[in-house]
Amino acid sequence: MSQIQRIPNNSRKQGFSLTLQPQAAWMAILGLLLITALCLAAGLGKVLNIIFPAGSFGVGLFLYLRYPILYVGFTWWVFFLTPFVRRVSDFQSGFTDPSPMLLAPLLVATITIVTFYRNLPKAHEQGGLPFILSAAGVFYGFLVGMINGLPVPAIISLMTWVSPILFGFHLFVNWRDYPSYRENIQRTFLWGVLVTASYGVYQYLVAPEWDRFWLIQTKLYTSMGKPEPLGLRVWSTMNAPLQFGIVMLAGNILLFIGQGNLRIPGLAVGILSVLLTSVRTVWGGLIIALITLISSLKGALQIRLIAFILMIVLCMVPLSTVESFSQVIQSRVTSLTNVKDDQSAKDRADLYGRTLNLALSEVIGKGNGTLQPIDSGIIELLLTLGWMGAIPYIGGLFLIFYSLFQASKSKSDPFASAARAIVVGFLPMLAGSNVIIGISGMVFWGFLGLGLAANKHYQHQRIIGFKSSL
Repeated sequence: MSQIQRIPNNSRKQGFSLTLQPQAAWMAILGLLLITALCLAAGLGKVLNIIFPAGSFGVGLFLYLRYPILYVGFTWWVFFLTPFVRRVSDFQSGFTDPSPMLLAPLLVATITIVTFYRNLPKAHEQGGLPFILSAAGVFYGFLVGMINGLPVPAIISLMTWVSPILFGFHLFVNWRDYPSYRENIQRTFLWGVLVTASYGVYQYLVAPEWDRFWLIQTKLYTSMGKPEPLGLRVWSTMNAPLQFGIVMLAGNILLFIGQGNLRIPGLAVGILSVLLTSVRTVWGGLIIALITLISSLKGALQIRLIAFILMIVLCMVPLSTVESFSQVIQSRVTSLTNVKDDQSAKDRADLYGRTLNLALSEVIGKGNGTLQPIDSGIIELLLTLGWMGAIPYIGGLFLIFYSLFQASKSKSDPFASAARAIVVGFLPMLAGSNVIIGISGMVFWGFLGLGLAANKHYQHQRIIGFKSSL
């Protein structure tokens, strides 16, 4: 979120200078933080349930209208931290479920519907048609959900599904400011990894009271671990190990191609926290993303990245053998080669056996807000949207991927290569969970939008260069 100025004269080697500029924007952000802290200190969790979402939306709207680049960083941080604020608040004032506080990130991200509305008439000319197709598929599911279910669950589900698409579209149509957005997001994820991964390691070692209280109240022992030190599957400041792991996947990839002294400690805690989530699909996604990134870079950058990865691995091996971490990591790694005794693999195979044919035969769909979460993104997509909604949704994704990997000068930009690698890392995870909605969807659609913005930016630069040479 922070507005950071690089120190001149070899600043990349020396570090960063933090400044709270622009002042008006930071007064709004710090005002929200101060009010939140005061409510938590006073035990006013029930009041915060209303103030926090309303305040986040107000600050987000102000930043969107006045400081659009800072708005993007603020949106990411609201997604990163809201579940943590909710848990501390509930610990002090009593468990609230469903929690109105969790609407805050959705409300902030959905502000980008203004961008969608403003650019809708010219979206086809700009290349934004794929986003419109996918959004249309979700809106169809919302209409079906309104008919088959209740309005409130349908509306919340709509926001969960469509806000990542709107956010990705917002990043794409602002392609002219791609360099500024690129720098902002690199900073955001650098500090995001440092803060949330460090807390994730602390959470695993200590099991703070608010995290234990939340786990006991939700009774998510099978998927989240035991409410005790060294017993949790790390979810840090977020709501689930999978969601946290996906944010760390993106953050670690960006740190691998980043600059500055903080990226090495960031990668150390970032990779360790990914291992402590025990989410094997994220481990696989991170490996695939790294392979994709390495293969997309040019010679010198490629060799440098491989050497850096080897150095990080050599540093992580002894750290992962420390007694506090070794048992949970090694037992999960062993399960990768012992599929016969892997209960989660059996459960997922059973899920596909019971529901795949039903999902493939679903034409109309059940609609948004009518289903419980399913451990398969593909099946949940088909059951929710049906083929009527899934065809435009998937069609939009295919068009984006086709455009994303077209030959362009953006392939010489490590950040653009990282954006493509991150979204490729999502593909195997779709078989296990619905990672294209909520905070994981923000990562997926956000980097799709950034990748397309990079392509458009460099295409425009090439045209300008060609015209100037005439």
